[in-house]
Amino acid sequence: MAPVLRFAPSPTGLIHIGNARTALLNALVARREGGIFVLRFDDTDAERSRTEYAEQTEADLAWLGIRPNLVVRQSERMELYAEASERLKAAGRLYSCYETAEELDRRRRIQLARGQPPIYDRAALSLTDEDRRALEEQGRRPHWRFRLEPRVAGWEDRVRGPSHVDCASLSDPVLVREDGTYLYTLPSVVDDIALGITDVVRGEDHVTNTGVQIQLFEALGARPPAFGHHNLLTTMSGEGLSKRSGALSLRQLAEDGYEPLAVAALAVLVGSSEAVRPVADLDELASLVDLAHISRGPAKFDESELDALNARFVHAMPYETARPRLEDLHIGGGEEFWNAVRANLSRFGDALRWWGIVEGPVSPQIEDPALIAAALRLLPPEPWDATTWKSWTDAVRAETGLKGRALFLPLRLALTGLDHGPELAALLPLIGPERAKARLAGEVA
Repeated sequence: MAPVLRFAPSPTGLIHIGNARTALLNALVARREGGIFVLRFDDTDAERSRTEYAEQTEADLAWLGIRPNLVVRQSERMELYAEASERLKAAGRLYSCYETAEELDRRRRIQLARGQPPIYDRAALSLTDEDRRALEEQGRRPHWRFRLEPRVAGWEDRVRGPSHVDCASLSDPVLVREDGTYLYTLPSVVDDIALGITDVVRGEDHVTNTGVQIQLFEALGARPPAFGHHNLLTTMSGEGLSKRSGALSLRQLAEDGYEPLAVAALAVLVGSSEAVRPVADLDELASLVDLAHISRGPAKFDESELDALNARFVHAMPYETARPRLEDLHIGGGEEFWNAVRANLSRFGDALRWWGIVEGPVSPQIEDPALIAAALRLLPPEPWDATTWKSWTDAVRAETGLKGRALFLPLRLALTGLDHGPELAALLPLIGPERAKARLAGEVA
């Protein structure tokens, strides 16, 4: 059976590279195995969810090359959750509670002071109908907890191997708030059932949730999917990534000029047994995904590693791939220009700077007037090609006796205004005789 996987972000902020790790792992497994990838927006929190964040998430995934087979929004599926909650109430697995947050906090503090685990004591189960009526007459409205069976929930985790959660050590989770809105757990399980999700691949911060959700799947008469909990991306200092901070958001990485495949490769391969390296496309990246080879330790995101990986992508980019992007930036010079400059680019947009060096205006730096005067006099006639630089510098060397850095650096400074850059053998024909003469004469050109 073809697998069905999903990425389920809450549209409450910009997704970051850590979220991309989860999205890509799911999308690439589905891609490799001929399955279905679902984008599900967990937008039941009406106060914090924003349409613009959902739209940006879809745009960010498209930038990475991910296009879901199906997009659903939990805000449009409330009837399913209401029907499921009524089934759970009828089965005695969802029960009403009336404690306030202050009362629950006080009980937890008492439990801790007595050396007891701070889990809910199920006091609400002893309430009579008369007790409930009296509480509601006081203006209280119930929240609803899922009654866990006191047993171990086990599963074969696709990342972590044999895993289990002792549900006897957990509080019965609240599934429905006092205002009738749903917390994450119930809609997530109901949708996984309704959408036929076969595999749930998510961050390791959800491991404890899995014990609860396995019982909830079973209470609703469904077989739980396979679970896999991958390590999380952190900053180099070990801090978690957050949508609220906006740090390392995909939108910002795109605006900063990173290649989407570089971002995808780092997000997927870091913290695994596979070396972080360039890939030709998402199909190649999908072939490298092995959930069982993901490390158990945190995966640290190093922006300098992304810079280096991005540069490797650009350096290896063939002209046919670069051509339409160069045209969009109004960069000329064709394949000769691209081959001349690509090894000097960290990001594709840096090509604009080198095209500016070719076209000008450039302010030449004349450090050795005598050398530059000889070089100007010995400029070879047209046409210029890849051999022009050597024949020219050979002639200048023969006349001046200068060689190496003493010869080449003053010429570079005069021709480009910079002390570094692409090989001048490739750049000189693009600069051309007229601009070269003007710059060697000290003119801005």
